[in-house]
Amino acid sequence: MNNRNRLTTYILIGLALGIVVGYFVNANAENPTGFADTMALVTTLFLRLIKMIIAPLVFSTLVVGIAKMGDAKEVGRIGIKALGWFVIASVISLSLGLVLVNLFRPGDAMALAGNLPPVGTASGIVTTGLTMKEFITHLVPASIVDGMAKNEILQIVVFSLFFGTAAAAVGARATPMIDAIDGVAHVMLKVTAYVMNFAPIAVFAAVAGIIAKSGLGVLSTYGIFMAEFYLGIILLWVILILIGMAFLGPRVLRLIGLLKEPTLIAFSCASSEAAFPKTLEGLEKFGVKNRLAAFVLPIGYSFNLDGSMMYCTFAAVFIAQAYGIELPLTTQIMMMLVLMLTSKGMAGVPRASLVVIAATLAQFNIPEAGLLLLLGIDHFLDMARSATNVIGNGIATAVVAKWEGDLEEPVPHKDVATSPLR
Repeated sequence: MNNRNRLTTYILIGLALGIVVGYFVNANAENPTGFADTMALVTTLFLRLIKMIIAPLVFSTLVVGIAKMGDAKEVGRIGIKALGWFVIASVISLSLGLVLVNLFRPGDAMALAGNLPPVGTASGIVTTGLTMKEFITHLVPASIVDGMAKNEILQIVVFSLFFGTAAAAVGARATPMIDAIDGVAHVMLKVTAYVMNFAPIAVFAAVAGIIAKSGLGVLSTYGIFMAEFYLGIILLWVILILIGMAFLGPRVLRLIGLLKEPTLIAFSCASSEAAFPKTLEGLEKFGVKNRLAAFVLPIGYSFNLDGSMMYCTFAAVFIAQAYGIELPLTTQIMMMLVLMLTSKGMAGVPRASLVVIAATLAQFNIPEAGLLLLLGIDHFLDMARSATNVIGNGIATAVVAKWEGDLEEPVPHKDVATSPLR
Protein backbone atom coordinates (compact mmCIF):
# COMPACT_ATOMS: atom_id res chain seq x y z
CA MET A 1 0.00 0.00 0.00
CA ASN A 2 1.56 3.33 -1.03
CA ASN A 3 1.64 6.35 1.25
CA ARG A 4 -1.33 8.06 -0.43
CA ASN A 5 -3.61 5.04 -0.09
CA ARG A 6 -2.41 4.47 3.48
CA LEU A 7 -3.31 8.02 4.49
CA THR A 8 -6.74 7.70 2.84
CA THR A 9 -7.36 4.50 4.80
CA TYR A 10 -6.36 6.16 8.05
CA ILE A 11 -8.67 9.10 7.33
CA LEU A 12 -11.60 6.73 6.78
CA ILE A 13 -10.75 4.91 10.00
CA GLY A 14 -10.61 8.23 11.84
CA LEU A 15 -14.00 9.18 10.37
CA ALA A 16 -15.61 5.91 11.51
CA LEU A 17 -14.05 6.03 14.98
CA GLY A 18 -15.14 9.64 15.35
CA ILE A 19 -18.78 8.71 14.77
CA VAL A 20 -18.61 5.81 17.25
CA VAL A 21 -16.79 7.72 19.98
CA GLY A 22 -18.92 10.84 19.51
CA TYR A 23 -22.13 8.83 19.84
CA PHE A 24 -20.83 7.06 22.96
CA VAL A 25 -19.82 10.34 24.61
CA ASN A 26 -23.12 12.00 23.72
CA ALA A 27 -25.09 9.11 25.19
CA ASN A 28 -23.05 8.47 28.34
CA ALA A 29 -20.83 11.41 29.31
CA GLU A 30 -21.99 13.95 31.87
CA ASN A 31 -20.40 16.83 29.96
CA PRO A 32 -20.35 16.04 26.24
CA THR A 33 -19.95 19.75 25.46
CA GLY A 34 -16.64 19.78 27.33
CA PHE A 35 -15.46 16.81 25.31
CA ALA A 36 -16.55 18.54 22.09
CA ASP A 37 -14.63 21.67 23.08
CA THR A 38 -11.50 19.60 23.68
CA MET A 39 -11.85 17.90 20.31
CA ALA A 40 -12.38 21.32 18.70
CA LEU A 41 -8.92 22.31 19.92
CA VAL A 42 -7.40 19.41 17.98
CA THR A 43 -9.30 20.33 14.83
CA THR A 44 -8.40 23.99 15.23
CA LEU A 45 -4.73 23.09 15.59
CA PHE A 46 -4.81 21.11 12.34
CA LEU A 47 -6.62 23.86 10.45
CA ARG A 48 -4.12 26.40 11.74
CA LEU A 49 -1.28 24.18 10.51
CA ILE A 50 -2.96 24.13 7.09
CA LYS A 51 -3.45 27.90 7.12
CA MET A 52 0.22 28.25 8.03
CA ILE A 53 1.02 26.62 4.69
CA ILE A 54 -1.52 28.30 2.40
CA ALA A 55 -0.06 31.80 1.96
CA PRO A 56 3.58 30.86 1.20
CA LEU A 57 2.47 27.89 -0.91
CA VAL A 58 0.06 29.92 -3.06
CA PHE A 59 2.52 32.81 -3.42
CA SER A 60 5.57 30.71 -4.29
CA THR A 61 3.92 28.29 -6.71
CA LEU A 62 1.92 31.02 -8.44
CA VAL A 63 4.84 33.41 -8.84
CA VAL A 64 7.12 30.68 -10.21
CA GLY A 65 4.38 29.44 -12.53
CA ILE A 66 3.68 32.89 -13.98
CA ALA A 67 7.37 33.75 -14.26
CA LYS A 68 8.02 30.53 -16.18
CA MET A 69 5.11 31.25 -18.49
CA GLY A 70 7.00 34.38 -19.38
CA ASP A 71 4.21 35.84 -21.46
CA ALA A 72 1.57 38.15 -20.01
CA LYS A 73 -0.71 37.24 -22.92
CA GLU A 74 -0.56 33.58 -21.91
CA VAL A 75 -1.43 34.47 -18.32
CA GLY A 76 -4.38 36.54 -19.54
CA ARG A 77 -5.55 33.80 -21.90
CA ILE A 78 -5.48 31.13 -19.19
CA GLY A 79 -7.18 33.48 -16.74
CA ILE A 80 -10.02 34.22 -19.16
CA LYS A 81 -10.55 30.52 -19.88
CA ALA A 82 -10.59 29.73 -16.17
CA LEU A 83 -13.04 32.52 -15.35
CA GLY A 84 -15.25 31.44 -18.25
CA TRP A 85 -15.44 27.93 -16.80
CA PHE A 86 -16.09 29.32 -13.32
CA VAL A 87 -19.00 31.43 -14.51
CA ILE A 88 -20.63 28.46 -16.26
CA ALA A 89 -20.09 26.21 -13.23
CA SER A 90 -21.51 28.90 -10.95
CA VAL A 91 -24.67 29.24 -13.03
CA ILE A 92 -25.12 25.45 -13.03
CA SER A 93 -24.59 25.17 -9.27
CA LEU A 94 -26.89 28.06 -8.34
CA SER A 95 -29.57 26.95 -10.82
CA LEU A 96 -29.51 23.36 -9.56
CA GLY A 97 -29.99 24.53 -5.98
CA LEU A 98 -32.90 26.72 -7.08
CA VAL A 99 -34.58 23.94 -9.06
CA LEU A 100 -34.24 21.34 -6.30
CA VAL A 101 -35.46 23.56 -3.46
CA ASN A 102 -38.58 24.41 -5.51
CA LEU A 103 -39.08 20.75 -6.40
CA PHE A 104 -38.66 19.34 -2.88
CA ARG A 105 -39.95 22.40 -0.93
CA PRO A 106 -38.27 21.35 2.35
CA GLY A 107 -39.31 24.61 4.02
CA ASP A 108 -43.00 23.61 3.90
CA ALA A 109 -42.41 20.72 6.31
CA MET A 110 -40.53 23.04 8.65
CA ALA A 111 -43.42 25.53 8.55
CA LEU A 112 -45.91 22.80 9.44
CA ALA A 113 -43.75 21.62 12.32
CA GLY A 114 -43.78 25.10 13.85
CA ASN A 115 -41.21 26.25 16.44
CA LEU A 116 -39.70 28.73 14.02
CA PRO A 117 -37.38 31.36 15.51
CA PRO A 118 -39.30 34.64 15.95
CA VAL A 119 -38.81 37.16 13.16
CA GLY A 120 -36.21 39.66 14.27
CA THR A 121 -34.15 37.21 16.29
CA ALA A 122 -30.46 37.87 15.66
CA SER A 123 -28.57 35.00 14.06
CA GLY A 124 -25.14 36.17 15.19
CA ILE A 125 -23.82 36.03 11.61
CA VAL A 126 -21.92 39.18 10.64
CA THR A 127 -22.94 40.36 7.18
CA THR A 128 -20.58 43.26 6.56
CA GLY A 129 -18.18 43.45 3.65
CA LEU A 130 -20.28 41.79 0.96
CA THR A 131 -21.31 44.80 -1.13
CA MET A 132 -19.90 45.16 -4.64
CA LYS A 133 -17.86 48.17 -3.49
CA GLU A 134 -16.37 46.23 -0.59
CA PHE A 135 -15.61 43.25 -2.82
CA ILE A 136 -13.80 45.32 -5.45
CA THR A 137 -11.73 47.25 -2.91
CA HIS A 138 -10.99 44.00 -1.11
CA LEU A 139 -9.40 42.53 -4.24
CA VAL A 140 -6.20 44.54 -3.88
CA PRO A 141 -4.29 44.23 -0.59
CA ALA A 142 -3.32 47.40 1.23
CA SER A 143 -0.28 45.37 2.26
CA ILE A 144 0.70 41.93 1.01
CA VAL A 145 2.00 41.18 4.51
CA ASP A 146 -1.47 41.87 5.89
CA GLY A 147 -3.06 39.78 3.14
CA MET A 148 -0.78 36.85 3.89
CA ALA A 149 -1.27 37.21 7.63
CA LYS A 150 -5.05 36.93 7.14
CA ASN A 151 -4.77 34.21 4.47
CA GLU A 152 -6.74 36.30 1.98
CA ILE A 153 -6.25 34.01 -1.00
CA LEU A 154 -7.72 36.41 -3.55
CA GLN A 155 -5.43 39.22 -2.42
CA ILE A 156 -2.41 36.90 -2.52
CA VAL A 157 -3.38 35.87 -6.06
CA VAL A 158 -3.64 39.50 -7.22
CA PHE A 159 -0.23 40.40 -5.76
CA SER A 160 1.35 37.22 -7.14
CA LEU A 161 0.01 38.00 -10.62
CA PHE A 162 1.71 41.39 -10.60
CA PHE A 163 4.89 40.04 -8.99
CA GLY A 164 5.21 37.04 -11.32
CA THR A 165 4.47 39.08 -14.44
CA ALA A 166 7.04 41.71 -13.43
CA ALA A 167 9.64 38.99 -12.73
CA ALA A 168 9.05 37.56 -16.22
CA ALA A 169 9.42 41.04 -17.75
CA VAL A 170 12.74 41.66 -15.94
CA GLY A 171 14.17 38.51 -17.49
CA ALA A 172 17.55 37.06 -16.56
CA ARG A 173 18.15 39.46 -13.66
CA ALA A 174 15.16 37.95 -11.84
CA THR A 175 16.29 34.34 -12.40
CA PRO A 176 18.13 33.94 -9.05
CA MET A 177 15.12 35.27 -7.17
CA ILE A 178 12.71 32.96 -9.04
CA ASP A 179 15.01 30.01 -8.28
CA ALA A 180 14.92 30.97 -4.59
CA ILE A 181 11.11 31.23 -4.61
CA ASP A 182 11.02 27.88 -6.44
CA GLY A 183 12.99 26.46 -3.51
CA VAL A 184 10.41 27.91 -1.11
CA ALA A 185 7.68 26.14 -3.06
CA HIS A 186 9.45 22.79 -2.73
CA VAL A 187 10.01 23.32 0.99
CA MET A 188 6.33 24.20 1.53
CA LEU A 189 5.23 21.10 -0.36
CA LYS A 190 7.45 19.01 1.92
CA VAL A 191 5.98 20.79 4.97
CA THR A 192 2.55 19.90 3.57
CA ALA A 193 3.51 16.22 3.58
CA TYR A 194 4.46 16.51 7.25
CA VAL A 195 1.25 18.32 8.23
CA MET A 196 -0.94 15.81 6.39
CA ASN A 197 0.25 13.07 8.75
CA PHE A 198 -2.02 14.69 11.35
CA ALA A 199 -5.09 14.55 9.08
CA PRO A 200 -6.56 11.27 10.45
CA ILE A 201 -6.35 12.61 14.02
CA ALA A 202 -7.99 15.88 12.99
CA VAL A 203 -10.75 14.03 11.16
CA PHE A 204 -11.43 11.87 14.22
CA ALA A 205 -11.55 14.94 16.48
CA ALA A 206 -13.81 16.95 14.17
CA VAL A 207 -16.41 14.20 13.75
CA ALA A 208 -16.30 12.99 17.37
CA GLY A 209 -16.72 16.54 18.65
CA ILE A 210 -19.72 17.46 16.51
CA ILE A 211 -21.50 14.15 17.17
CA ALA A 212 -20.78 14.36 20.92
CA LYS A 213 -22.22 17.88 21.08
CA SER A 214 -25.23 17.54 18.78
CA GLY A 215 -25.85 13.79 18.86
CA LEU A 216 -27.21 11.70 16.04
CA GLY A 217 -30.65 13.10 16.84
CA VAL A 218 -29.92 16.30 14.98
CA LEU A 219 -29.52 14.20 11.85
CA SER A 220 -32.95 12.61 12.25
CA THR A 221 -34.66 15.93 13.06
CA TYR A 222 -33.44 17.48 9.83
CA GLY A 223 -33.14 14.17 8.02
CA ILE A 224 -35.39 15.05 5.07
CA PHE A 225 -33.72 18.41 4.49
CA MET A 226 -30.25 16.88 4.68
CA ALA A 227 -31.18 13.96 2.45
CA GLU A 228 -32.55 16.31 -0.21
CA PHE A 229 -29.47 18.52 -0.02
CA TYR A 230 -27.09 15.56 -0.25
CA LEU A 231 -29.08 14.29 -3.24
CA GLY A 232 -28.52 17.68 -4.83
CA ILE A 233 -24.80 17.40 -4.10
CA ILE A 234 -24.70 13.98 -5.76
CA LEU A 235 -26.49 15.36 -8.82
CA LEU A 236 -24.01 18.25 -8.96
CA TRP A 237 -21.11 15.79 -8.82
CA VAL A 238 -22.64 13.81 -11.69
CA ILE A 239 -23.13 16.95 -13.78
CA LEU A 240 -19.59 18.20 -13.13
CA ILE A 241 -18.07 14.80 -13.91
CA LEU A 242 -20.10 14.46 -17.12
CA ILE A 243 -19.03 17.93 -18.27
CA GLY A 244 -15.46 17.07 -17.35
CA MET A 245 -15.75 13.82 -19.32
CA ALA A 246 -16.82 15.80 -22.38
CA PHE A 247 -13.39 17.47 -22.33
CA LEU A 248 -11.15 14.92 -20.61
CA GLY A 249 -12.79 11.68 -21.69
CA PRO A 250 -12.64 8.64 -19.39
CA ARG A 251 -9.54 10.13 -17.74
CA VAL A 252 -11.84 12.25 -15.58
CA LEU A 253 -12.51 9.13 -13.49
CA ARG A 254 -8.78 8.83 -12.89
CA LEU A 255 -8.82 12.46 -11.72
CA ILE A 256 -11.63 11.76 -9.25
CA GLY A 257 -9.59 8.87 -7.89
CA LEU A 258 -6.56 11.11 -7.37
CA LEU A 259 -8.74 13.70 -5.63
CA LYS A 260 -10.22 11.12 -3.27
CA GLU A 261 -7.84 11.97 -0.44
CA PRO A 262 -8.25 15.79 -0.49
CA THR A 263 -12.01 15.31 -0.90
CA LEU A 264 -12.10 13.16 2.24
CA ILE A 265 -10.07 15.76 4.12
CA ALA A 266 -12.42 18.56 3.00
CA PHE A 267 -15.48 16.45 3.87
CA SER A 268 -14.25 15.45 7.31
CA CYS A 269 -12.91 18.86 8.34
CA ALA A 270 -15.69 20.81 6.58
CA SER A 271 -13.03 23.00 4.97
CA SER A 272 -12.05 23.25 1.31
CA GLU A 273 -8.96 25.15 2.40
CA ALA A 274 -7.67 22.16 4.37
CA ALA A 275 -7.55 20.16 1.14
CA PHE A 276 -5.74 22.74 -0.99
CA PRO A 277 -2.19 21.29 -0.79
CA LYS A 278 -3.32 17.73 -1.50
CA THR A 279 -5.55 18.92 -4.36
CA LEU A 280 -2.54 20.62 -5.94
CA GLU A 281 -0.56 17.40 -5.56
CA GLY A 282 -3.34 15.28 -7.07
CA LEU A 283 -3.62 17.55 -10.10
CA GLU A 284 0.10 17.28 -10.81
CA LYS A 285 -0.08 13.50 -10.54
CA PHE A 286 -2.93 13.64 -13.05
CA GLY A 287 -0.62 15.41 -15.49
CA VAL A 288 -1.51 19.08 -15.02
CA LYS A 289 1.64 21.18 -15.20
CA ASN A 290 2.35 22.73 -11.84
CA ARG A 291 2.70 26.24 -13.24
CA LEU A 292 -0.87 26.07 -14.55
CA ALA A 293 -2.38 24.29 -11.53
CA ALA A 294 -0.71 26.81 -9.20
CA PHE A 295 -2.36 29.61 -11.20
CA VAL A 296 -5.89 28.27 -11.75
CA LEU A 297 -6.54 26.46 -8.45
CA PRO A 298 -6.12 29.47 -6.09
CA ILE A 299 -8.40 31.55 -8.29
CA GLY A 300 -10.95 28.73 -8.15
CA TYR A 301 -10.92 28.91 -4.37
CA SER A 302 -12.40 32.38 -4.64
CA PHE A 303 -14.54 32.10 -7.78
CA ASN A 304 -15.55 28.46 -8.13
CA LEU A 305 -16.96 27.07 -4.88
CA ASP A 306 -19.63 24.95 -6.57
CA GLY A 307 -20.96 23.18 -3.48
CA SER A 308 -21.18 26.40 -1.48
CA MET A 309 -23.02 28.21 -4.27
CA MET A 310 -25.60 25.46 -4.66
CA TYR A 311 -26.18 25.59 -0.91
CA CYS A 312 -26.73 29.36 -1.01
CA THR A 313 -29.79 29.21 -3.26
CA PHE A 314 -31.06 26.02 -1.61
CA ALA A 315 -30.83 27.46 1.92
CA ALA A 316 -32.10 30.96 1.13
CA VAL A 317 -35.30 29.74 -0.54
CA PHE A 318 -35.73 27.06 2.16
CA ILE A 319 -35.85 29.79 4.82
CA ALA A 320 -38.39 31.76 2.78
CA GLN A 321 -40.56 28.64 2.47
CA ALA A 322 -40.32 27.97 6.21
CA TYR A 323 -41.73 31.44 6.96
CA GLY A 324 -44.44 31.10 4.31
CA ILE A 325 -42.89 33.67 1.97
CA GLU A 326 -43.60 32.87 -1.66
CA LEU A 327 -40.89 34.17 -3.95
CA PRO A 328 -41.88 34.75 -7.61
CA LEU A 329 -39.64 33.23 -10.24
CA THR A 330 -38.31 36.66 -11.20
CA THR A 331 -37.32 37.32 -7.59
CA GLN A 332 -35.59 33.96 -7.34
CA ILE A 333 -33.65 34.64 -10.53
CA MET A 334 -32.66 38.04 -9.17
CA MET A 335 -31.55 36.32 -5.95
CA MET A 336 -29.45 33.91 -7.99
CA LEU A 337 -27.75 36.79 -9.79
CA VAL A 338 -27.05 38.52 -6.47
CA LEU A 339 -25.53 35.32 -5.09
CA MET A 340 -23.52 34.99 -8.29
CA LEU A 341 -21.73 38.19 -7.32
CA THR A 342 -21.66 38.03 -3.51
CA SER A 343 -20.33 34.47 -3.47
CA LYS A 344 -17.16 35.49 -5.32
CA GLY A 345 -14.26 35.84 -2.96
CA MET A 346 -16.03 33.58 -0.46
CA ALA A 347 -13.33 31.77 1.51
CA GLY A 348 -13.20 27.98 1.44
CA VAL A 349 -13.56 27.78 5.21
CA PRO A 350 -16.43 26.79 7.53
CA ARG A 351 -19.45 29.14 7.87
CA ALA A 352 -18.47 31.43 4.96
CA SER A 353 -21.65 30.39 3.12
CA LEU A 354 -23.80 31.52 6.06
CA VAL A 355 -22.37 35.03 5.80
CA VAL A 356 -23.29 35.22 2.12
CA ILE A 357 -26.79 33.84 2.81
CA ALA A 358 -27.34 36.29 5.67
CA ALA A 359 -26.47 39.22 3.41
CA THR A 360 -28.81 37.91 0.70
CA LEU A 361 -31.74 37.38 3.08
CA ALA A 362 -31.55 41.01 4.16
CA GLN A 363 -31.75 42.22 0.57
CA PHE A 364 -34.94 40.24 -0.11
CA ASN A 365 -36.70 40.90 3.22
CA ILE A 366 -36.45 37.28 4.36
CA PRO A 367 -36.10 36.88 8.15
CA GLU A 368 -32.44 36.48 9.08
CA ALA A 369 -33.64 34.49 12.08
CA GLY A 370 -34.20 31.59 9.68
CA LEU A 371 -30.47 30.97 9.72
CA LEU A 372 -30.95 29.61 13.23
CA LEU A 373 -32.81 26.69 11.63
CA LEU A 374 -29.59 25.68 9.90
CA LEU A 375 -26.92 26.39 12.50
CA GLY A 376 -27.38 23.05 14.26
CA ILE A 377 -26.73 21.02 11.11
CA ASP A 378 -24.54 23.45 9.19
CA HIS A 379 -21.39 21.47 9.96
CA PHE A 380 -22.85 18.36 8.30
CA LEU A 381 -23.98 20.40 5.30
CA ASP A 382 -20.59 22.13 5.13
CA MET A 383 -18.90 18.73 4.91
CA ALA A 384 -20.74 17.99 1.65
CA ARG A 385 -20.27 21.40 0.05
CA SER A 386 -16.57 21.55 0.99
CA ALA A 387 -15.94 18.18 -0.66
CA THR A 388 -17.83 19.37 -3.74
CA ASN A 389 -15.68 22.50 -3.92
CA VAL A 390 -12.60 20.28 -4.19
CA ILE A 391 -14.09 18.19 -7.00
CA GLY A 392 -15.32 21.25 -8.89
CA ASN A 393 -11.98 23.05 -8.74
CA GLY A 394 -10.05 19.90 -9.61
CA ILE A 395 -12.10 19.31 -12.76
CA ALA A 396 -11.96 22.99 -13.69
CA THR A 397 -8.17 23.10 -13.45
CA ALA A 398 -7.75 19.89 -15.46
CA VAL A 399 -10.10 21.13 -18.20
CA VAL A 400 -8.26 24.46 -18.51
CA ALA A 401 -4.98 22.52 -18.75
CA LYS A 402 -6.52 20.43 -21.55
CA TRP A 403 -7.59 23.56 -23.40
CA GLU A 404 -4.05 24.92 -23.09
CA GLY A 405 -2.41 21.69 -24.24
CA ASP A 406 -0.67 21.46 -20.85
CA LEU A 407 -2.17 18.16 -19.77
CA GLU A 408 0.44 15.42 -19.78
CA GLU A 409 0.19 11.72 -19.13
CA PRO A 410 -0.43 11.01 -15.42
CA VAL A 411 2.58 10.38 -13.21
CA PRO A 412 1.77 7.27 -11.13
CA HIS A 413 4.58 7.29 -8.56
CA LYS A 414 5.94 10.80 -8.38
CA ASP A 415 6.91 12.60 -5.20
CA VAL A 416 5.36 15.96 -5.90
CA ALA A 417 7.02 17.51 -2.87
CA THR A 418 10.43 17.08 -4.50
CA SER A 419 9.54 17.41 -8.18
CA PRO A 420 10.51 20.52 -10.13
CA LEU A 421 7.80 23.02 -10.93
CA ARG A 422 7.02 22.63 -14.59
